[in-house]
Amino acid sequence: MFRSIVAERNHLFQCYREVMTETVPMSGRRAQAARNDQVILESAKAVFVADPGAPITAVAKHAGVGISALYSRYASKEDLLRTLCTEGLKRVIAETQRALADDRDPWTAFADYMRRCVEADTSSMTLALAGTFTPTPDMFTLAEQANQLAQALFAKVKDVLRPGVDVHDISLVFEVVAAVRTTGQQRTQQLRRRYLAAILDGLRATERGALPGPPPTWQDVSERWMPASGQAG
Repeated sequence: MFRSIVAERNHLFQCYREVMTETVPMSGRRAQAARNDQVILESAKAVFVADPGAPITAVAKHAGVGISALYSRYASKEDLLRTLCTEGLKRVIAETQRALADDRDPWTAFADYMRRCVEADTSSMTLALAGTFTPTPDMFTLAEQANQLAQALFAKVKDVLRPGVDVHDISLVFEVVAAVRTTGQQRTQQLRRRYLAAILDGLRATERGALPGPPPTWQDVSERWMPASGQAG
């Protein structure tokens, strides 16, 4: 009887060990695939922000993966660009939701939001890639969600901003800061933080004069993503 129980337990342990031996490598492969996905997207951003006309092979080289690994995920360069910019939209949405949930005073919440978005650097993709590919309907849905969240955040903080500032001024401020670029990433980040600090001082409501001209509209901000006639891939 005792031997039978021991034998049964040994059998169960052996089965458990075999299952674990089979599943752990699968988990490892999935983890490696996830790392490769992230490396490819980071490389795509670096390559295409620097040169929107670069071939997709340049991304594979930058990422240190074979071209087959890239094409197994993305059917074309345009498909990769859509995924890259979709991830950028999701990041903007997440940061805006975080700012809306921030219960600190409005100026502190707004200033931290601006800094986080500058660090995320999604606006570099807007500067480089807007109009170079055809967005999907899902991307337009995400863009509209981002717009609605931006409107809600602006309503929360507008009383601490100078008169005349509108919601889409903020979108273009990010692009102004993203245009600051040097040959070194660390120096680029330093300068962007510097100029964002100067811009934030200018945005704060402390006896400012009226701003010249009308603010940008949602059409001004969004229409650039539609490629010019004959450019769609």
